[in-house]
Amino acid sequence: MKSKRYIPKVTFSNPLGLGKSRRLSQYANGSSKPRRWLKKLTWRKAGKIALIFFGVLIIGTAGTFAWFAKDLPGPKTIAARTVPESTKIYDRNGELLYEAYGQEKRTVLQPEEMPEIIKQATVSAEDKDFYNHGGLSYTGILRAAIVDITGRGVRQGGSTITQQYVKNTIPEVGKKRTLSRKIKEAILTIEVEQIYSKDQILAQYLNVIPYGNSAAGVESATKTYFNKSASKDGLSIDEAAFLAAIPQSPTKYNPWGSHTKELIDRRDWVLSRMKDLGYISQQQYDDAQKTDTLAKLGKRRQNIQAPHFVFFVKDMLADRYGDEAIESGGLKVTTSLDMNVQRMAEQVFADKFPDAAKKAGASNAAMVVTDPKTGQILAMVGSVDYFDLKNDGNVNVTTAPRQPGSSFKPIVYAAGFKEKWNPASTLFDLETNFGSGNKPWTPHNYNGQTNGPVSIRNALGSSLNIPAVKMISLVGVDTAMKQAKSMGISLKRDAEFYGPPLVLGSGEVRLVDLVSAYTTFANRGTHMEEQPILKVVDQKGNTLEE
Repeated sequence: MKSKRYIPKVTFSNPLGLGKSRRLSQYANGSSKPRRWLKKLTWRKAGKIALIFFGVLIIGTAGTFAWFAKDLPGPKTIAARTVPESTKIYDRNGELLYEAYGQEKRTVLQPEEMPEIIKQATVSAEDKDFYNHGGLSYTGILRAAIVDITGRGVRQGGSTITQQYVKNTIPEVGKKRTLSRKIKEAILTIEVEQIYSKDQILAQYLNVIPYGNSAAGVESATKTYFNKSASKDGLSIDEAAFLAAIPQSPTKYNPWGSHTKELIDRRDWVLSRMKDLGYISQQQYDDAQKTDTLAKLGKRRQNIQAPHFVFFVKDMLADRYGDEAIESGGLKVTTSLDMNVQRMAEQVFADKFPDAAKKAGASNAAMVVTDPKTGQILAMVGSVDYFDLKNDGNVNVTTAPRQPGSSFKPIVYAAGFKEKWNPASTLFDLETNFGSGNKPWTPHNYNGQTNGPVSIRNALGSSLNIPAVKMISLVGVDTAMKQAKSMGISLKRDAEFYGPPLVLGSGEVRLVDLVSAYTTFANRGTHMEEQPILKVVDQKGNTLEE
């Protein structure tokens, strides 16, 4: 019988006088006695070891900072830095359509000239703890690190206003998401916080950040959008929140772009933060939220051609390369647009729309012209007048979801032709209840008449509703949706949601996608994806895509 192994009790001297007895666990080597070094370990020796460890850690950290700091400029030189080259967008023949953020307009305001309301709005939007931290938000860094490591959600930056200021003005810091960039950014951030006051940092930040449309700094942005001076004329609460909403994504939140609803939503979020932080009262919040800030915008007449197409392309570039590349990357973008075709399309609107609008009772219209063989967009007119804000002229109707009506029928018939039906097949144009149970649905033709047996060729040519619903019922809504997707149309809901009314155009689609689908017919069944960009070259002449 094995005897039990003896595990001794050892009591350590304790400067606090606790004198707790602890049983030491058996060591891996099987020794029944504690190691000698452990016997000799005292609180004083443990303290010395800890001090040495932390000393090495501090020296190592300081050495790391010194190594990265040696090639960095002094923080006092930051304000003298200039903004890099702008991005240029051309048509297919080299005609300049738009220069994005080129030759930025900037008027520098001194801290005492900076309106208090824009400072409050910007702090609320970008860094609510700005006045309480020393430049770095450790909770923000930790949160960003967790999100980056776990891969949950969008990659995070955890940047304070001071960090953003450093990143936007010191090219030596770099743009890539690397550990060395973060260390350099942190070094300069701490140095800037030591040299400048919070108001000075915030003023310098507000003087350099981009607000879109070539407006660098809040004074230039105020003049660009509201035709007044921020320092002399001041800003209302809604205007300050409106401006503070833009810098997060100047391309998306372009006041003259196609995402004005999202811009107003973000303005309202900024107002809510200002209220929560005590900068404005509940009454001021309510009044500002009810204000139509978009109605205050000055009319934009700048050197831009095919504006809806330009911003359509800019959105794509922002998704692929980020806002920074558009603002300062010096990209040269050759698009598929042909300005000769574009001018003809715009002339059609100028000549024909007034009469057509009276007959149809319409206030707007749109057009897309593509090359079926390549999918390249040759012309895009997103509205009658891009600058007519009263009639939502800045909204690009070609990319806005709209019900296509009977123009969806050929796609459903195409699905039928891929199965057992053909143009000569017969469908019965008779009054039919396609509903079920307590939900009857009896569609009618546009003229209220029925025609009995008709060929698919005649049913489609006459745009008859009843035979079209029978066609989608025969092939199935799922099959019709798959056919639409193969031709470039992606519907947002499932087949059960749409049901047979889908063939009559109940599902919303974008005009640019519907035109792409129709080019499949013109191209004898071969679908080419819509292609607005032919080539992108970076500042150094490297081809990024072609």
